[in-house]
Amino acid sequence: MSQEVLLLPGDGIGPEVTAQAARVLDWMIDHADLDLELSEALVGGAAIEATGEPLPDATLKAAREADAILLGAVGGPQWDSLPMAQRPEKGLLGLRAELDLFANLRPAILYPELADASSLKAEIVAGLDILIVRELTGGIYFGQPRGVEERNGVRTGFNTYVYSEPEIERVGRVAFETAMKRGKKLCSVDKANVLEVTVLWREVMTRLAAEYPEVELSHMYVDNAAMQLVRNPKQFDVIVTGNMFGDILSDCAAMLTGSIGMLPSASLDVNGKGMYEPVHGSAPDIAGTDQANPLATLLSVAMMLRHSLGQIDAADRLERAVQSVLAADHRTGDIAATGETVIGTQAMGDAVIAALQAQ
Repeated sequence: MSQEVLLLPGDGIGPEVTAQAARVLDWMIDHADLDLELSEALVGGAAIEATGEPLPDATLKAAREADAILLGAVGGPQWDSLPMAQRPEKGLLGLRAELDLFANLRPAILYPELADASSLKAEIVAGLDILIVRELTGGIYFGQPRGVEERNGVRTGFNTYVYSEPEIERVGRVAFETAMKRGKKLCSVDKANVLEVTVLWREVMTRLAAEYPEVELSHMYVDNAAMQLVRNPKQFDVIVTGNMFGDILSDCAAMLTGSIGMLPSASLDVNGKGMYEPVHGSAPDIAGTDQANPLATLLSVAMMLRHSLGQIDAADRLERAVQSVLAADHRTGDIAATGETVIGTQAMGDAVIAALQAQ
């Protein structure tokens, strides 16, 4: 039976990078014996323009029925004046919440060919391979109550940072099990010296550690973790943290690799079904100009093939193709050093397909 993949191109450069992913998947369907069926739906600003809602019921239904979902990006300045509940980002958050995609995996890998693209010295980042496990459906982004109201004649904004023990435990198990498959080192990031909710977070992670005696667990305050990421990033193997801290730290880790345009992500439910997306945003300033780097999206496809579709060989093959493209000095503008030839989104897709054909 065919596996169903739902494509959600979204906004800005999302349709451009998703188009390259569709080309690669079509090639693999035709030449690598993948039995996949691709479909497409609207989300984010594109959905607002067509239906008035950032997450139409038809899109949510298609997402529930798919075996895996590939998202391009959402958002843009033309929708910034909308009420918060109607903005494009609510489509993304709605998918995460409705599908219970609680575990976000964000690798930060520095390819040797891009060592000079990092803002840090090559000796600090060479060989970097970090995986950040971010809790995705709780914390301050979803906590209630929230809003803006008048208090004693003063407008006051408020959000609630809340986690239950089961929420912490399930993402903790994902992190420990992921660490078991890697270097068996796990750093839990919190702010337990200030926030009671992260006191509970630390207690749960410490309790879980007894079930994974082979994993070396450490704890670090988030401010120190941010500093250590730019001071000595290779000390980390797997990092686990809450929603807000994970959002910030994963973007910081992204820049260690030279470009946020190189980093994929996976958001998984308890059964391994997932939504996959590049870490970068919609980049409206370059939308439609054939400048976007599609490699983060293609590496997200590789994660999708591996984690949700069980197509390990196909995932390995696609990752090898990306590696060979970089080794052949193909560069979009975001990863090009001074004097290097720059190619566009379409040409980078062509190069990856050529590399797949050459294997």
